[in-house]
Parts: sequence; C-alpha cells; structure tokens
Amino acid sequence: MQTEQRQKIPILQKQVVVFSKNYLPLARINLKRAIVLLVTGQAETLEFSSTQQWEVRSPSVVLQIPDHIRLTSGNPERHWKVPPVNRREVFRRDNHTCQYCGSTKHLTLDHIIPRSKGGTHTWDNVVTACEKCNSSKGDRLLHETGMVLRTKPKAPMHPAIVFAEQFWKDQQPIEP
Repeated sequence: MQTEQRQKIPILQKQVVVFSKNYLPLARINLKRAIVLLVTGQAETLEFSSTQQWEVRSPSVVLQIPDHIRLTSGNPERHWKVPPVNRREVFRRDNHTCQYCGSTKHLTLDHIIPRSKGGTHTWDNVVTACEKCNSSKGDRLLHETGMVLRTKPKAPMHPAIVFAEQFWKDQQPIEP
C-alpha cells in the first residue's frame, strides 16, 4: 500500500499556471491548490492546444485538471502598492550593487540629481552607490562628474507583471 501512495504523491506536486480573470498569468501552483480552486468555483479550466490534463479520482468524483486555470473573480481588496523609496527596497532593486562601479561593498544611497539642486527622493532619482563613488560624485550632477549609471533607475514592477513577462519568455514555440 505504501508503494501505491508513493506513486500517487508526485502527481499532486505537478504545477498548474493560474491566470487572472483578465488572462494575465499570475503564478504557478501545485495540483492540490488547483483542485481546491476548481471545486470551490473560484477558477475555471482553460484549454489551449497544448494543454496537458491530469486525472484525479476520489471515491465519488473523477476530475480532469488542466495545466492552465483562470480565476473567475478578482479580489478587489488585493491591490498592490509600489513600495516606498527606502534603503532596503532600493538595494533590492539594484541587486545590492553600486550603480556606478559595480561594487558590492560599503553601499549607500545616492540621489542622481542632488536634493540641494532640486532632486526628489523618488524611484527614478535614487540609486545604490558605494561610499567611494558617492563621495567622488558629491553634490554634483552626473555630467559634471563624467560618471555613468549602469542601469536606468525605475520603480519596482507589480509581481504579477514580472511573473507574466518571465512566463511568456519561457514558453516554447509550438511546432506544427
């Protein structure tokens, strides 16, 4: 009996892609969670040309679970807010790396346009900088110092959009 159970457990760990009501891919969840969403009516099946299905049986029901499901309703209370501009979030966005030289030691925050010259404390004006680069830039603008940013600073994206971009990049083209 234990061998029988061991063989059935892996199927419940299979991954199902969950789409929002507007067909935006949100996350990958395990089959157990997908079953709960389908049985409670919180999701419906999506069938694409390459959809794989798993058959799950209980004493009274046989379910066909696809590898793509769509939520039938959105939760209006689940609004994502752009995180505040603070040290932890800026370091996370910049991957704990100086945006001028690439160093990962002695990191500080730097305002691209200094606050004394009208710069704001916003996502597009604050970057991670090592102490050396920050002190050599000082209270000057980038063109005055000849320093160049490695990446253009921007506010973090909604996690669902990051997942969706990665999801569509990972999709293999369907061969005819």
